[in-house]
Amino acid sequence: MVAKVISGKDIQGALNYNEHKVKEGVAECLLAHRFHGGIHEMNFHDKLNLLKYFTDKNKRVKTNTLHISLNFDVGENLDKGMLCQIASLYMDKIGFGNQPYLVYEHKDAAHPHVHIVTTNIQDNGKRIDIHNIGRNQSEKARKEIEKEFGLVKAKSKKKDQKEFINAIDVQKAIYGKSETKRSIFNVVGLVTRTYKYTSLPELNAVLKAFNVIADRGNEGSRMHERKGLIYSLIDEKGNKVGVPIKASSIYGKPTLAFLEKQFQLNQALRKPYKNSLKQAIDQAVQTGPKDKAALLKTLDKKGVQIIFRENTDGRIYGVTFVDHRTKCVFNGSNLGKNYSAKGILERLTTKDQFLKQFRPGYTEVKNQKDNGPKNNANLPKIDLGTDKILSDLIKTESLDYLSPDATMKLKKRRKKRKGRTI
Repeated sequence: MVAKVISGKDIQGALNYNEHKVKEGVAECLLAHRFHGGIHEMNFHDKLNLLKYFTDKNKRVKTNTLHISLNFDVGENLDKGMLCQIASLYMDKIGFGNQPYLVYEHKDAAHPHVHIVTTNIQDNGKRIDIHNIGRNQSEKARKEIEKEFGLVKAKSKKKDQKEFINAIDVQKAIYGKSETKRSIFNVVGLVTRTYKYTSLPELNAVLKAFNVIADRGNEGSRMHERKGLIYSLIDEKGNKVGVPIKASSIYGKPTLAFLEKQFQLNQALRKPYKNSLKQAIDQAVQTGPKDKAALLKTLDKKGVQIIFRENTDGRIYGVTFVDHRTKCVFNGSNLGKNYSAKGILERLTTKDQFLKQFRPGYTEVKNQKDNGPKNNANLPKIDLGTDKILSDLIKTESLDYLSPDATMKLKKRRKKRKGRTI
């Protein structure tokens, strides 16, 4: 089991997040501890009013909200009764057994997990100290509950499995095979929070890996002028499918205004990972891939996705690298000249192979001695002009074979002609 404790200042926001999930049909409220009435008899405002009754008892305390998630292994089959028992025991062990709290089961990920919303303001107005609660009380409670219920221990899992439990399970959103809205919510929510991108195209480089795209609309359109943003599913060919979702309707509101703040922040956050990406690219190129496909395969094994950008004529004009290890996105030009599209292709191919990939329609030309007369059509044509020019060229080539007297006479004739033209 993995427990995450997040403290905050917005009890309404934490409640709204879970109630929105219930409304969307991807969560269910299982338990309302110290609330009046049954969970199916209370609406959003009933729940909020009781929580605010506690927080209003000490308005001087700004950090008055706890939003906890208990995450279980994907192989554990826990029914609703078991989830409520675990949640209640956990709250007792961290010192919140007498506090009002709500337990929600979320069904929007592959692994079972619950969310708990509560406040640290007690009925008498005193606050419960939550300093280092995640490291101390929560960690102790987690270990005891794992042992008591025979749960999979978080620290006994391999690193990649543990990360799978901690993170939202983001699978490629495929139209017709998964519920559109929920798929977009999951993908966009994780990518916008965890990846370091500095522009909308860089964000889309990541989103497209999960069959989602952020779209501002066409230039000149009303949505584009008002800085609107929608998220859509895309098929394997990159075509938008299904009903798009407004950015403002997604939890966390990943609108254009939000993203623009992230662009500036991520400029600094991704800097420490720049050199490690360059080293991974250099190592991949040095292994000797002969074309783009081979390079893509080599980098993919290292956890790096490379995306060549092409125009409608098939001409390559740029490259983007998505480092899934560090969750950083870089354009080739940001890394340096050797990592631009042109630089990468020049490094991994011969000149003729490079031109074939970088200039559509280019035909390889070799020495005539190797290929014979059949390749003459590919050779550049030279306009030799008049027969006189050709004759002069032949004469010049024949000077070495004339007798000394004949050579002197030829030079004198040339001097006379030269004197007449001046």
